Amino acid sequence: PERIAAAPNLKLAITAGIGSDHVDLDAAIAHGVTVAEVTYCNSISVAEHVVMMILGLVRNYLPSHQVVLDGGWNIADCVSRSYDLEGMHVGTVAAGRIGLAVLRRLAPFDVKLHYTDRTRLPESVERELNLTFHESAADMAPHCDVVTVNAPLHPETEGLFGEELLGTMKRGAYLINTARALIVDRDAVDRALRSGRLAGYAGDVWYPQPAPADHPWRTMPHQGMTPHISGSSLSAQARYAAGTREILESWLTGRPIRDEYLIVDGGRLAGTGAKSYSVHTR
Repeated sequence: PERIAAAPNLKLAITAGIGSDHVDLDAAIAHGVTVAEVTYCNSISVAEHVVMMILGLVRNYLPSHQVVLDGGWNIADCVSRSYDLEGMHVGTVAAGRIGLAVLRRLAPFDVKLHYTDRTRLPESVERELNLTFHESAADMAPHCDVVTVNAPLHPETEGLFGEELLGTMKRGAYLINTARALIVDRDAVDRALRSGRLAGYAGDVWYPQPAPADHPWRTMPHQGMTPHISGSSLSAQARYAAGTREILESWLTGRPIRDEYLIVDGGRLAGTGAKSYSVHTR
């Protein structure tokens, strides 16, 4: 808010990607700043990364690969934490652009799919994917063997997966987070992995970023962390550039910015922002 207040000429803030939580949306609304992002530019990129992380954890891929790198051949150790994904209950926190894409990609694995979202999906989609809807993450988490977080960071999701919610999950469940690090409690995740409450955690997001060398998520057991690359494939970067150019050209020529690109416009949440974010109450 201080930076926005100090920039009286600021009219437009663009995220060359998805996720506008790094812009203070309350301040943008108060100062009439339009906020836009390139919605959908990397949704599939992130969804593919989520599926990769789920399989990597459940099949114990990374430790097994390390055995090869180390010159070993201990099959018993490799498979001691390896399971089939088939038949597991998998749930997503939020079923928007990325969450729904994850659900569609997981359906062929013959898993039982769950989701929670502030807006329920159309009945036709629930039938198509045989989805079970839950009113909240707290309602859904105890039913799932795998939970993936695909929600934006806002007041309702910050700190959501803390000690209490993690404690309600099945012992030995897996948690995937490619959304924002602050949606989970850093130290609670570390403790849950060391105690066996969680069988694995794979995350692509950290706080702070870049993560310091001594960040506990670098050394906690049974993890598959990556350095925030899930949405930055070269394929996605081409879409970032095209979308950013489109937003700028629309702005500079006075054409309306596509509704799905808008987060804040005209002093209020708009477009995708109205569906994805909430403002702080004062």
